[in-house]
Amino acid sequence: MTDKDSFMVFSGTATRYLAEKICASLGCKLGNLQITTFSDGEFAVSYEESIRGRDVFLVQSTFPNSDNLMELLLMIDAAKRASARQIIAVMPYFGWARQDRKDKPRVSIGAKLVADLLGVAGIDRLITMDLHADQIQGFFDVPVDHLYGSGVILPYLASLNLENLVIASPDVGGAKRAKSFAKYLDCPLVLCNKTRARANVIESMQIIGDVKDKDVVIVDDMVDTAGTITKAADIMKEAGARTVRACASHCVMSGPASQRVQESALEEIVFTDSIPYANRCAKVKQLSVADMFAETIRRVICNESISNQYLV
Repeated sequence: MTDKDSFMVFSGTATRYLAEKICASLGCKLGNLQITTFSDGEFAVSYEESIRGRDVFLVQSTFPNSDNLMELLLMIDAAKRASARQIIAVMPYFGWARQDRKDKPRVSIGAKLVADLLGVAGIDRLITMDLHADQIQGFFDVPVDHLYGSGVILPYLASLNLENLVIASPDVGGAKRAKSFAKYLDCPLVLCNKTRARANVIESMQIIGDVKDKDVVIVDDMVDTAGTITKAADIMKEAGARTVRACASHCVMSGPASQRVQESALEEIVFTDSIPYANRCAKVKQLSVADMFAETIRRVICNESISNQYLV
């Protein structure tokens, strides 16, 4: 049990849909936060109720990235100045996570910059899910609770009862994630080896492993333009796969993604609701992570371990 007077949950504009479900799971009300937008696009944040001495959980994913990040930073700063006891940022989707290293000369490490901004603003803890690279946790000087969308995706995949299931990674970099799925579901693993001409543009792709007459599930952490995932699905279908599905934690689905998925060989693509999906596509299915985040918040409040929430 949690003391509902000891904590409060607030939401930024873009993630209110998920914050409401988290509050329903926790049995508490969503806090009253006002965001005022000026004609030039600048905005201001104010808490419309006292948060003095409370543990404040601020739910906000950063998509589209810039405005939602700035909104979260203002929420953190306002909470600090209003004497909140602890400020916990709940970011189901952490933007800029793909910029986790210098992969060529004279580029920024965006993930580290965002971590520094959150730290300077005043967070005491971060709760997030499926960072693009696990080592991003080390960019923070505060505790990071790193959850995995597999907690809701794996039970769904198991419920499909696919006879000849094979797990696939769309690139070598995702092999570790795909291997953990394959181990949990007790099935073989295949890999795709891809080369890029430039960002979001694939030059070539080859399959490493056997997919003939198999039910393939491609596993990734996010789908942006859907170029990689749909090309992998089409290649696997051409190689004799019986069915091809995909799953990923974050439904970025920008630009031509929805059309690509609809026209691809994919039977369906499964996401969590860390990001809302407005462009309807019949092949897209979303599973809610609200209960998982609510349980993590409850355990943080009660100083309990969250490790047994991990399936893989």
